Amino acid sequence: MPIPFTFVRLQYRSGDWDAVDERMPANLLHSLIQYTQVPVNQKEKVVALDSPDLFNYPFCYLSGHRLVQFSAAEKQNFTQYVRNGGFVFVDDCNHDIDGLFARSFEEQMRQCFGAGALRKIPKTHPIYSQFFTFKDGPPATTFELNGWGDDLVHDYLKAVEIKGRIGVLYSNKDYGCEWDYDFRNKRFLAEDNTKFGVNILLYALTT
Repeated sequence: MPIPFTFVRLQYRSGDWDAVDERMPANLLHSLIQYTQVPVNQKEKVVALDSPDLFNYPFCYLSGHRLVQFSAAEKQNFTQYVRNGGFVFVDDCNHDIDGLFARSFEEQMRQCFGAGALRKIPKTHPIYSQFFTFKDGPPATTFELNGWGDDLVHDYLKAVEIKGRIGVLYSNKDYGCEWDYDFRNKRFLAEDNTKFGVNILLYALTT
């Protein structure tokens, strides 16, 4: 019997790792149930970044607004997890490209993987056609379209790739808050905005 998928949120010592409400993971898990045959645990799990428990899960989520400054143990775990085939989806809740979270997180990636390791991915990347197709790349969020954050629509995501596979997917788009609503309210949307989340989760699980 397949092992159920667990949505893991990373707890790190600096910043506000719990910035996004637990409705977001529940919403994405509901979408996995709705659109796929992937078995899921219906509650998220919080795992400390410096814990060995991290290596039991193929997918992790990390977000926040504030400074990201990993401890030595957190940095070692993050780097080893990604190099061993783990997938981390990182989302900047400030939805900007030059805020505190963005600058500090990108510096952590430079320290973990080297200068230039975190780079833009093209709109033709397989993650945009993993299940649903997004021919224009990452879908815009209402925060961008309403002029919040840096008042820009970010038409790209960044990633750290290990042996041709994304290990760290990095977004300045604040998808976490975009998907932070009770899944029962999805029926009021003209288009289900969690579909790209399904792509991310399936990419993490199948590549």
